[in-house]
Amino acid sequence: MLTGKTALVTGSTSGIGLGIARTLALHGARVMLNGFGDVAQALGVVREFDPGAAHHGADVSRPADIETMVRACEEQFGCLDILVNNAGIQHVANVEDFPVERWDAIMAINLSSAFHAMRCALPGMKRRGWGRVINIASAHGLVASAGKSAYVAAKHGIVGLTKAAALENATSGVTVNAICPGWVLTPLVQKQVDARAARDGVDDAEAKRRLLADKQPSLRFTTPEQLAELAVFLCSPAADNVMGVAWQMDGGWTAQ
Repeated sequence: MLTGKTALVTGSTSGIGLGIARTLALHGARVMLNGFGDVAQALGVVREFDPGAAHHGADVSRPADIETMVRACEEQFGCLDILVNNAGIQHVANVEDFPVERWDAIMAINLSSAFHAMRCALPGMKRRGWGRVINIASAHGLVASAGKSAYVAAKHGIVGLTKAAALENATSGVTVNAICPGWVLTPLVQKQVDARAARDGVDDAEAKRRLLADKQPSLRFTTPEQLAELAVFLCSPAADNVMGVAWQMDGGWTAQ
C-alpha cells in the first residue's frame, strides 16, 4: 500500500514509535527512524521489511536539529511523504512543585517538536500534492489527570495544532490527524507500573491491573501494533477525507 512512500517517525527506537515504523515498513514504506536508546536494535527490527531503513539522531528539543533531520530524509530518500510526530517525555508533579526545566523540556519535545517538523515537511508535501502528518497525542490530549500538567497541556496543544494544520491543508492533498492512545505498555508506562508496584506493595501483574482500572475500562493495554495499523489506515486512500481528527484508541478511557 505504501510502496514508494517515505516516512519519518520521531521517537522511534522503542515503544509506539518503533511499532509504527516497523508496520509502515511492512506495508512498503521507506523509513527513517529517530531517537536515542538502542539504535542498532531498532534498525534491525525495521530492516526486516525495509533493508534501506535509516536513522537520524536529531535532538527534537532543538529546532535546528529537526530541520536538519527533515532535510536529510528528503535528500536521502528524495522526498518525505509521511511524518509521524511521536517523540515524548513525561514528568509527574503538582503545578506548584513542577520543575521549570522539566516543563520546558516537555513542551519542547512533546509539542514544539511537532510544530517544527511539520513546518519543515509540509512545503514538500504540498508541492507534490500528497502527504500524511500523524501526530501521536494521548487520551491526555482530551482529558486531564492530576500531576501531569505539562504532559496534558502539551498533548491538548498537539490536538489543537492538528486541527489548525488540517484546515490549512484541506485542499492540498495533505491530511493532518492525531491518534490518542490510552495506556500502552511502553518503557515510559512500565516505569509508572513499577512505581505503582512499589507504592502499593504488589507484584507487576497487580500493579498493571490497578493502573488500568483507574482509567481504562477495557482493562487491556493498547498495543503499538494496533496504533500502527491505525496509522497505516490514515495513510490509505480510504482516509483521504479524514482531516483534523483526534482518534481515541484508549479502551474506553475518554468515553466515561
